[in-house]
Amino acid sequence: MDDWFNALASVSELPSGAVQDLHEVGFAVIPGVVAGGKLAQLARAYDSAVASAQTDDVATGSTTTRINDFVNRAPEFDEFYIFSPLLEACCRIIGRPFKLSTMHARTLRPRAPAQSLHVDFERDLEGWPMVGFILMVDAFRADNGATRFVPGSHKWMTTPESLMRDRQADYPGQVLTCDPAGSMIVFNGSVWHGHTANASGEARRSIQGAFIRREARPGIDLPARMRPETLARIGTLGKYVLAV
Repeated sequence: MDDWFNALASVSELPSGAVQDLHEVGFAVIPGVVAGGKLAQLARAYDSAVASAQTDDVATGSTTTRINDFVNRAPEFDEFYIFSPLLEACCRIIGRPFKLSTMHARTLRPRAPAQSLHVDFERDLEGWPMVGFILMVDAFRADNGATRFVPGSHKWMTTPESLMRDRQADYPGQVLTCDPAGSMIVFNGSVWHGHTANASGEARRSIQGAFIRREARPGIDLPARMRPETLARIGTLGKYVLAV
């Protein structure tokens, strides 16, 4: 296990600016994770996986529809949780052996209001820190609910709940991640964030996930859900990241 972590920690594929942003700002955007020619294939695989999901794996919230366990949905999604710069970010931020906790589809519905600013992991909770990622299946724009972040807030001991009366409101200095489809946001789970309002008439699709310390309890028991066809197609790195 430590050998895998040491091997991943020795990789240096994150641009220096992204490394600095992750530490100082709390998030970074990696462009071109999915090349233009593969975007249509990714979108088709996404829509097919969402349409075929069993009801137990569908969670309908106030603004989004989520499909759990995108590890087992299709081979088109395998590359994201073993994406080398993402795993490098996990090594740098978590700083010890880690594993994938969740990976799911999340579709922001048309005309949905802004999400309240929140953190995924408070700084003082057991298991901190965590690393989250958002793969943009569609372009993130100011009019279709791009995710907003509050730079540097991952270093604060406060949460939005403790400081804001209206967490859907804009926060001074917030930054919108407006980027092309195929880009990936990588972020510290303690940074303040949330999607903005989708004022467009179209849904906005993404694949999201989180990495946690190896010994921490995952959001979903991925090893228990592994399908034989998934295990047959993923390599040793995938099995390490999934802790199977």
